[in-house]
Amino acid sequence: MSQAARILTGLVAGLALGVILAAQAPGTAVAGIAWAEPIGTAWLNALRMTIVPLVVALLVTGVAQTAEAARAGRIATRSILLFVVILWTSSALGAGVTLGLLDWFPLSDTAAGALRGTFGQAGPTAEVPPFTQFLVAIVPTNPIAAAANDQFLPLILFTLVFAFALTRLSGDPRQLLVRLFQGLADTMLIVIRWVLWLGPVGVFALGYVVGARAGTAAFGALVHYVLIVMAVGMVVWLLAYPLAMFGGRVSLGRFLRATAPAQAVAISTQSSLASLPAMLRGSEEAGVPVATSGVVLPMAVALFRATGPAMNVAVAVYVAHVFGVHLGAGQIAAGIAAGAITTMGAASLPGQISFVSSIAPIGIAMGVPVEPLALLVAVETFPDLVRTLGNVTMNLAVTSVISERVAGGAARTGSDALLSGDEVPAR
Repeated sequence: MSQAARILTGLVAGLALGVILAAQAPGTAVAGIAWAEPIGTAWLNALRMTIVPLVVALLVTGVAQTAEAARAGRIATRSILLFVVILWTSSALGAGVTLGLLDWFPLSDTAAGALRGTFGQAGPTAEVPPFTQFLVAIVPTNPIAAAANDQFLPLILFTLVFAFALTRLSGDPRQLLVRLFQGLADTMLIVIRWVLWLGPVGVFALGYVVGARAGTAAFGALVHYVLIVMAVGMVVWLLAYPLAMFGGRVSLGRFLRATAPAQAVAISTQSSLASLPAMLRGSEEAGVPVATSGVVLPMAVALFRATGPAMNVAVAVYVAHVFGVHLGAGQIAAGIAAGAITTMGAASLPGQISFVSSIAPIGIAMGVPVEPLALLVAVETFPDLVRTLGNVTMNLAVTSVISERVAGGAARTGSDALLSGDEVPAR
């Protein structure tokens, strides 16, 4: 059984046991909470202890990889710029669409109260300064203190400055520091895998507490959460089609044919990397020269997750909705910035690891409780399917845009002529 399936099974078993005992033996259910709650909290703390070193290491190595890729040539540089624009757009869309969906389709008071009761000790992580002080607040006077106090946006800003300065060093010192942070990231990933190996136990305990306190309302709350986050991801996914049509000048029918094989692989594997061969074949179907797709698609798999910022910010906004945290302009801006920036470092990570390392900084930057993430990671299997489908489709759309706008329409014309059997003039 896969890790995701084991954790999901633990959640369902814990919820079911809690609901049954709450209905049949309330006294026993309450007594069980006293044992289960510390176990779930300890597992949550084990996840949280990895966040700061992992995020810092991933941002440094992510910027270093991006800088190396940008040195590869004009196509690589323009691809990275397009990636950044789409990631920031995705992050902003995530905040706006989620707020709109929750306004139109809010979580019931009963279900929200049930989740709040489960994480009774949780609350806003920090007071977010007014928007007028926002720009001053994100510049840390002491990055070590920012890390110790979970002030993630100042920590991210310092890490980005440090990482970009690192890329200006000469070869040996730069490679030494990159290897150091890569080793730190790899070590923390091993620790997280150990923690997630214990995930069924921790999630079972958290699920039991939710079921015992909330009853059947807990199931409704989790279904509502999954639907909202998947809907946000689908918005980004669907935007890939007009992007390919208008930016890459690929007809809708042709783009549908080009993406279908890669989407089939994405559904079966939930992995963008496993879908890469199908994406390369799909780009040929879309008329993209191999010289372009061979550069853009591997970079996209390594550095680019279009749905990541939108769906990660959606999770943080959803938790704020559950806990009644009012999100002002400064908090939303902080979440959008954290969502766009942290995605670059987490792009190559497995879904459940990136869920923790990407969303916790967003929640903390927005002043939103992060305790519910330990429970929500158990149902990430369903949103992760939309994440992968959206990423694969957007990767192909971006490749068509780069081919048309950067590599030149002439390359596409020549490729199309070859496919049709027409003679191509010598150059």
